[in-house]
Amino acid sequence: MQSGGIIDKAWDIQHRIEDKIKHVGKGKYGRILKMARKPTDEEFAKTAKITFIGMMVVGAIGFTIYIIRMVVAPWILSFFGI
Repeated sequence: MQSGGIIDKAWDIQHRIEDKIKHVGKGKYGRILKMARKPTDEEFAKTAKITFIGMMVVGAIGFTIYIIRMVVAPWILSFFGI
C-alpha cells in the first residue's frame, strides 16, 4: 500500500511542475522575451568592443593595485624603517 502514496506524491510534483511551466512566457518577463531579437552584426560588434574595453579597465585597475601592494608598499615601509 505504500507505493500508492509514493505514486500520488510523484503525480503531485509533476502537476506542480507543469503548472509553473504553463506560466512561462506570460507576464512581465514574457513580454520582454517576445520583444527580444537577435542583434545585428553592428550591435554585436559594439557590445563586444565595450565589454572588452571594460574588462581591460578593470584588469588595469587590478594590476595597478597589485603593483602598489608588491612594489611600492614595501619600499615605503623600508623608507620609514618599519
